[in-house]
Amino acid sequence: MVLTNAPNSDFRDIRDADLQTPLIIVGIPAFNEEKTIARVVLGAQKHAHIVIVCDDGSSDLTGEIALRLGAVVVRHERNLGYGAALQSLFKRAKELNADVLVTLDSDGQHDPAQIPILVKPIENGIAEVVLGSRFKDKNGTAEMPAYRQLGVKVITKLSNGSGKNGVSDAQSGFRAYSKLAIEQLGAISENGMSASIELLRAINKSGLSVCEVPISCKYGDSVGVETSTKHPVRHGVGLIMSLVRLVVEDRPLVLLGIPGITALAMGVWFGVWMMNLYVTESRIVTNVALASIGFLLLGCFMVSTAITLYAITRLSAKLKR
Repeated sequence: MVLTNAPNSDFRDIRDADLQTPLIIVGIPAFNEEKTIARVVLGAQKHAHIVIVCDDGSSDLTGEIALRLGAVVVRHERNLGYGAALQSLFKRAKELNADVLVTLDSDGQHDPAQIPILVKPIENGIAEVVLGSRFKDKNGTAEMPAYRQLGVKVITKLSNGSGKNGVSDAQSGFRAYSKLAIEQLGAISENGMSASIELLRAINKSGLSVCEVPISCKYGDSVGVETSTKHPVRHGVGLIMSLVRLVVEDRPLVLLGIPGITALAMGVWFGVWMMNLYVTESRIVTNVALASIGFLLLGCFMVSTAITLYAITRLSAKLKR
């Protein structure tokens, strides 16, 4: 990670002149967005003291344009992913002692003019984390393709699980975080798009207060460029797989241990059946023997994996204390 330019005295003067003024930072993860980054940066600068762009290994002029417009640019030498860009933005916001960090996408989907809508609940003490939701208002999905709406709803439902206090838009990148949230949520491990889901899970675990506000979103021609280069099916499957992994890592003994013990029991049952057939009929039934071996191997693998993940999770929790 390379810091392309350092903060100047302008926003230090803001804090020195009025210590009651919350320092609002807008963080923009960006990868090859030279066509839209200028519009997003200029719009964000109207509502923030500092705009930070994480140039995630772009091969175009994304970083240079943001830098010339006065943004603080943090550059990754190579493309590491959306989650890695968020990590860098959280880290830089924490270093600058931000009171509020607002994140939004660099492709022009989000309207920077709505930044104050996300900041207000934090300033009023209503919430520590504010999530922009495209589904809180029908206008938020007016331009959203039907297949995207369906995909986001499926991911959101899976992310919420059986909880009653779930969110309505788990994939929105337009969010605001308080100082406390910045301190507690920066240590995410996902480098890809599933970082948004990991953040939601971390928010739930930390007990931070959350609220949602309606936002608008633009797509395709209304933005002026193609807003996504990822294949929607491949992208959705990747998110689901990441979500499954995160859930399993959270509760390995339940989600792997119990099925593993069940598989072991099935293996023993088939093994007893095989021995009984051998004793009574002096023959070994190959299918029964293979079933016994298969279930025993699967059970051993699942139980050992569950124990290992549980140990890693506990060790990680101790190190964070």
